[in-house]
Amino acid sequence: MLEDKSQQLTPISKLGEFGLIKHLTENFPIVQSSTKLSIGDDAAIIDPENQKIVVSTDMLAEGVHFNLGYVPLKHLGYKAVVVNLSDIAAMNATPTQILVSVAVSNRFPVEALEEIYEGIALACNRYKVDLIGGDTTSSNAGLVISFTAIGLENEEKIVKRSGAKPNDLLVVTGDLGGAYLGLQILEREHSVYLANPNMQPEMEGYDYILERQLKPEARTDIKKKLEELDILPTSMIDISDGLASEVLHLSDRSKVSFNVYEEKLPMDETTIHTADELNLNPAMAALNGGEDYELLFTISPEDFDKIRNHPDFTIIGHATEDGQGNFLVARGSNQLIPLTAQGWDAFLNKE
Repeated sequence: MLEDKSQQLTPISKLGEFGLIKHLTENFPIVQSSTKLSIGDDAAIIDPENQKIVVSTDMLAEGVHFNLGYVPLKHLGYKAVVVNLSDIAAMNATPTQILVSVAVSNRFPVEALEEIYEGIALACNRYKVDLIGGDTTSSNAGLVISFTAIGLENEEKIVKRSGAKPNDLLVVTGDLGGAYLGLQILEREHSVYLANPNMQPEMEGYDYILERQLKPEARTDIKKKLEELDILPTSMIDISDGLASEVLHLSDRSKVSFNVYEEKLPMDETTIHTADELNLNPAMAALNGGEDYELLFTISPEDFDKIRNHPDFTIIGHATEDGQGNFLVARGSNQLIPLTAQGWDAFLNKE
């Protein structure tokens, strides 16, 4: 859990709740002009300056969303921020502030929380967001982290899930499936370690997919790239629970159907090779794996020439009339396979 277990560890009780909060948050600078009052009062103050405030929250629970047997605490803190900022990016807004609440059992020393907050600080610096508040409390069930992310944007630029129209093009950023395959490698090597702690983990050659799982990045860069192309998506969502699940969310909210083309799914070579090694279908990893934190969005057909051949975007399908069904068009055969939500569900899946 800690990099140097030989050091003298500090029990949380030594600092107490308020001392712990002050200790963990005293070195977080304020960089956003909209942050008028931060940590240290009963509540924070944000001045949106005539913009709309966009808010999202997520909770990560030990044993459900992460396994500390192979997830470094610093990476956990970083990823927890990214997960929330991804939701703000999916609204085409700019993330500006976060709040962090942590419930922790007495098996964790202060140094463990320091590592988590080091990761949080790295993410705050990377994405230029302010930590403006939160809470700490005790837990009888391990570690639980809850984040609230805040973003700002002009109302006319905010993109919802509900704006897609028939014939709109379905577009995805980056590549898919890597985070899921990274998780499979981590689970495999962790199982080997539990069976024989003297065995060294075999991680060589899996760097890309391991990073996709342990240290993903929120696609906050996409907003600017779309603005440069003069494109405002008609609908958008982030890919946290698997591509198929997110397509169905857009379908439900926009009242349209979608055809997704298997041959168009963007995947990294490491993802494909690892899937083959593990006897998994790489397309299914892309459709149902989750945790890619890429953006899925629709654009008007008139914007096709603006976006085609762009290295950051792949057109993977199109919208059809409501009620026609959501399908994967199989590679080579054009067989229509109904899309079903087989991605992550916290009430069904556990790490």
